[in-house]
Amino acid sequence: MAKLRVGLLFGGCSGEHEVSIRSAQAIARGLSDPANADRYELAPVYIQKDGRWLAGESAIHVLSAGVPLELGSSDAPADPSGETSALQVPTVAAVERWQSTAQVSGVDVWFPVLHGPNGEDGTVQGMLTLMQAPFVGSGVLGSALGMDKIAMKMAFAQAGLPQVGYRVVRRSQVYSNPCVFPKLCDEIEAELGYPCFVKPANLGSSVGIAKVRTRAQLEAALDSAASYDRRLIVEAAAPSPRELECAVLGNDHPQASVVGEITYSSDFYDYETKYTEGLADLHIPANLPAAIARQIQDMSICAFEAVDAAGLARVDFFYCESTGEVFINEINTMPGFTATSMYPMLWAASGVPFPELVDRLVKLALEER
Repeated sequence: MAKLRVGLLFGGCSGEHEVSIRSAQAIARGLSDPANADRYELAPVYIQKDGRWLAGESAIHVLSAGVPLELGSSDAPADPSGETSALQVPTVAAVERWQSTAQVSGVDVWFPVLHGPNGEDGTVQGMLTLMQAPFVGSGVLGSALGMDKIAMKMAFAQAGLPQVGYRVVRRSQVYSNPCVFPKLCDEIEAELGYPCFVKPANLGSSVGIAKVRTRAQLEAALDSAASYDRRLIVEAAAPSPRELECAVLGNDHPQASVVGEITYSSDFYDYETKYTEGLADLHIPANLPAAIARQIQDMSICAFEAVDAAGLARVDFFYCESTGEVFINEINTMPGFTATSMYPMLWAASGVPFPELVDRLVKLALEER
């Protein structure tokens, strides 16, 4: 039986570029595992931080080295039939021409492992849809809703999922005249109190997020978050929460994994804590009452369906043990696959080892949706 050619799309124009490379390395190992080696052929495609798309030897080099290619360096000859093919501006017509080059022709299914904006937010998914190419993960709608925290919260509210209190803020309010900004901060303090979290609406991996306890910190956090996005969200802090996560796998009939817990000594689960080995402890499965674990699994599937996700997602929760309340935090439609990533570890603990997990994800991408 002929092997399926999997286009592994990684890198990207976001602050999570390096994380994407590490995730792609793990997926490449999973697809090359003896359990899958006779089924799949890998075709890596690397997106540089400046938006340049590279296939062939340059992509393989980045995947092997685990570090980004320096901007301005591609090792790509002008002739697209050579060792490496490049695409600077991925218009539909250009993509069609680029697809015919030796490195990407015959790709049967795409596996985008792009985290953050310009990859996880529906942009690449829209391009692959226009190409009529099957791909792993959510489509345009699910990806966009999963990335935009404000739209995501609206979808969760419509589905009846409990959430902490929050306030939507626009950049124009932060950068407004001196009379408006103090009034905005007064309203946030009255509505949400301290501590609270300030977040850009469209960034992942805790980029641009701050936990604030004072007026001065609130003002600084709003100013910082506004530098990342024109839409912000300020959330009330759940009282003494345990941070729990659940993985979802499937399309029309999604399944939920066991529930895991993250503990750490830092002030909150920021980018450094999330991606530095040893700074956070993962407890899989979490030590929870059976009823709470089932509730979180049910809520995970509800959230998955609320945003029209597909293939995979990780859903994050706050569990307030003193009151028994569970609040949904967010859904991530392209979670990390690194050595410290919760998504594959949750499925491993649920009886789905990594090679089987990536195999199932590719098969889900090929289902009629």
